[in-house]
Amino acid sequence: MQLPPDILIKILLSILVGGAIGVEREYRSKSAGFRTLTLICLGSTLFTIFSQIIGAGSNPDRIASNIATGIGFVGAGVIFKGDFGVNGITTAAMIWVTAALGMGIGAGYSLVSIVACILILVMLIVFGKLEIWIDHVNQMRNYKIETAYKEETMRYYEKLFESHHLWYKRGREVKAGGSITGEWFVRGSRKNHLAFISEILHDPEVNRFEY
Repeated sequence: MQLPPDILIKILLSILVGGAIGVEREYRSKSAGFRTLTLICLGSTLFTIFSQIIGAGSNPDRIASNIATGIGFVGAGVIFKGDFGVNGITTAAMIWVTAALGMGIGAGYSLVSIVACILILVMLIVFGKLEIWIDHVNQMRNYKIETAYKEETMRYYEKLFESHHLWYKRGREVKAGGSITGEWFVRGSRKNHLAFISEILHDPEVNRFEY
């Protein structure tokens, strides 16, 4: 059986589109990288093509309509809870939008999918640089400091945060013997964080410092 030229073009195009987005994700060492996104785009294209063929004349979208539901399970697998919130949402969104591109290619909207792919890549690159700048201006860190227990020990370090223009939220405090360990969630510029870290590292009274 000879493969229709238009289907072959759609398959090749889906590999190129999925691969283009996958390369960008692979470069950033994301959990869904080159192979994953290429397969997702190709799979969505094939499901859409098969849906049109199998359901021709009656219900051509009966298979394709379940792609969005099915891809949700794949996306959920890359979302996890980190120290400062939920991670992997952007990667899950990339899986979702790559499946949409594959559906568009399978349905015959190749130009729309190509333009959308280009815009997505531009957005990822530009927004990636913007995120780096934001990270320099506003970082969130978790500090744990263990030192000999004294009155107002925690307040002493909080005054250091304030002197370095860092916003803080006090977390747990653990006292064991003559030592006390404090935990803070701290936000501020990268420059201010580094200045604070340098001062703590040279503090002889600090027994343990996690940052």
